Amino acid sequence: MLTEASCTTRACWRGWAATLTRMSRLSGSETIWPSSGTRTTATTLANRLRPLGSCSSTSEGAGLPLRQRVLTGVRFPGDGRRALAALAENHYLATDQLAAKLGLGEQVRASLRQSYERWDGKGAHGLRGDQIAMSSRLINLADVVEVFRRTGGIDAALAVARERSGTQFDPDLVDMFCQRAPLIFGDLDTAASWDLVIDAEPSLAAVVSGVELDDALAAIGEFAELKSPWLMGHARGVAELAADAGRSGGLPQADVPGLRRAAFVHDIGRLGVSNTIWDKPAGLTRSELERVRLHPYLTERMLSFSAGLEPLGAIAGQHHERLDGSGYPRGLSGDAITSAGRILAAADSYHALTEARPHRPPRSAADAAAELRAEVGSGRLDGAAVDAVLRAAGHRVRRRREWPAGLTAREVEIVRLLVRGLTAKAIAGQLVISPKTASSHIEHIYAKTGVSNRAQLSLFAMKHGLMAEPQP
Repeated sequence: MLTEASCTTRACWRGWAATLTRMSRLSGSETIWPSSGTRTTATTLANRLRPLGSCSSTSEGAGLPLRQRVLTGVRFPGDGRRALAALAENHYLATDQLAAKLGLGEQVRASLRQSYERWDGKGAHGLRGDQIAMSSRLINLADVVEVFRRTGGIDAALAVARERSGTQFDPDLVDMFCQRAPLIFGDLDTAASWDLVIDAEPSLAAVVSGVELDDALAAIGEFAELKSPWLMGHARGVAELAADAGRSGGLPQADVPGLRRAAFVHDIGRLGVSNTIWDKPAGLTRSELERVRLHPYLTERMLSFSAGLEPLGAIAGQHHERLDGSGYPRGLSGDAITSAGRILAAADSYHALTEARPHRPPRSAADAAAELRAEVGSGRLDGAAVDAVLRAAGHRVRRRREWPAGLTAREVEIVRLLVRGLTAKAIAGQLVISPKTASSHIEHIYAKTGVSNRAQLSLFAMKHGLMAEPQP
């Protein structure tokens, strides 16, 4: 039971990465102010803290200009609630796909589907009472009371549990929780959560094989990219490019797997920076740039909590460091940057240049290569690492291939633009086709892939590696 509950909780929280762009467009931020006035992160949105319809209007449009806030507040009771319901469904689909990739089993996946159920049957799928898995009931209760305890103390946690007993929460679980709350919360602020969970459930301490670790890190890195459509395919593209460059660029062969693994998770620290920054279509302010400079550090810190992953964090944390000391987050220079870190920095820079960003179109492969060589000339990137990366990226002539779901090459091109958030009209303009033709392609894409919205299409594109190839 504990294994199921702990795995479900972690997968469930991870799935919110798939909805943050849409949430920030709805509200202008990634936070919701519950009616109690307690501010919580996006991972406790929807019926975690309140049913979908009871969020206070103080959060609707937060972060947007006044006129947009007013319009958001007017539209939210209809459009907003429908959108949040769709977000919940997309969130489940994202976490289910993650659970499948991590091999967490059918019980965990079933529990994930019930993440938004309520004891009174007013949840996402209408399950009630004992129809809801015990692990899901435990998670729903724990998720809410932990937030209220952290922000208002044990009395606040007890109050919200009793208030929602028999509606959102299982009343028997509430009674047991209220009896034991001081014991349950006793050492949460001082103990390491991983140690507590693994000590209570030894099966979680199983050691995975190298292939299993590769698959798990790839899944985590790719799901972190769901935070923003502009990031889709970056982790896999950088991982393959860095590994190829490492093999041909003089890196000891024993170090290549570690470089590839670090590349898959090098950007998970982006989760700690708001989508209002990553998706901004204009230049960043000084304070926003300072937030951006934190993300490699956050990646390193996330990985440092596991002794087995800490060495990967040391490599991943260097992907924005530069030889002349002008990089970030630590301003390392010269020999302080490892060989693997130098290759990762070059691979990340090249692949990012060939990808579209909200403030610029993608560069061509030739332009990206010229930019990297200029960085070598200015002493910022390592010449040998850049040569290895450019050799690895040298076979850029696209071969005819079979695309998944019977998609054509043109449809794959349109999938990438849809995932980036472009409208049919904008796609038509970029590809120099008529809007009618673009709409027809889009209809065929949805029919072939069996999805019904862009979030689900993003999952399809990620699953089949459609976003990882650089632009020509």
